[in-house]
Amino acid sequence: MVATRYVAGEVGPASLACMRYALAVLCLVPFLIASGRPRIAPRDALAVALLGIVQFGLLIALLNFGLRHMSATRAALLFATFPLLTMLVAAALGRESLTRRKSAGVLLALAGVGIALGEAIFSPAGEEEWIGALAVLGSALCGAVCSVLYRPYLGRCPTLWVGAIAMSASVLFLAPLSWPEGLFSAPPVLDGLGWASVLFIGLSSGAGYLLWLGALKHASPTKVTVFLSLSPVTAAVLGVLLLGEPLTPATALGTATVVLGLIVATR
Repeated sequence: MVATRYVAGEVGPASLACMRYALAVLCLVPFLIASGRPRIAPRDALAVALLGIVQFGLLIALLNFGLRHMSATRAALLFATFPLLTMLVAAALGRESLTRRKSAGVLLALAGVGIALGEAIFSPAGEEEWIGALAVLGSALCGAVCSVLYRPYLGRCPTLWVGAIAMSASVLFLAPLSWPEGLFSAPPVLDGLGWASVLFIGLSSGAGYLLWLGALKHASPTKVTVFLSLSPVTAAVLGVLLLGEPLTPATALGTATVVLGLIVATR
């Protein structure tokens, strides 16, 4: 979120997403070569590619667009509805049961994120912030649907190749969308920290989504996605440990509430 926000004003949303996953796929190439020929049915590969376009293309493009119109703090809170939306989608499709304990855990985790983010949530909103809010909520819904639909393919296909096919498909989808933004005709002009941010986003995407898909392979979508609630809390805690920022009561209480929600949802 923070690295994306840093370069979102200089790079178009589709262009940033395209560079992100192109770098991620390049990071996976040595591992793909070492793993040998994949054993994936063409029909499964096509389904995974379509999911990848939504999960890695449309989701990130919407999220990047949203971050251009609203603060990273509010975007993090809205994106934290991801596990709640996942639980509802999974229940609607008959993939999971909607239990009271699971629902309570997800809502507790979401409340903890809101507490940890503190007063910044209630700062005056910009005139176009509602556009950004709709985009971020749309990106969370894309992720929720894909998290539920991925699991059958992860059960019979290698996780590494599922991730590579999905991200490669998203690059092919995003490349034409990046053309009007000038990615290929006039590449973005960034300083050293800006390019370092883009590189970091790409590297973390390659590693992070493989871990994400591996988790979805072994646990229910709701139990996996509820851990996304740790993301903004982790950012706040790292600010305390690495940047010398003060440990506010809101951060401490929010962290405790998120952890309690995780315990309740995953027992």
